[in-house]
Amino acid sequence: MSADERGERLQIMLSQDELRALEDWRFAKRMPSRAAAVRELLRRGLTAEGFDLAGEGVRSKQFGIVDKGGADASSDEEA
Repeated sequence: MSADERGERLQIMLSQDELRALEDWRFAKRMPSRAAAVRELLRRGLTAEGFDLAGEGVRSKQFGIVDKGGADASSDEEA
């Protein structure tokens, strides 16, 4: 799987008002898809809450809710 492919599917239910707000934001920002808009909003929300974004080459297993390693864990581990 390439770095651009998504391995997990997340299904959510939205009210008509929530969907309208998402679509309005998506079109205003010229996002290519709903999925891209949701990912961008999640990224922005997590960043606003103080969660750092992963650096280049950081593996996903280095991040977790209860993992104490976080983004600073050794990058020598293989996925």
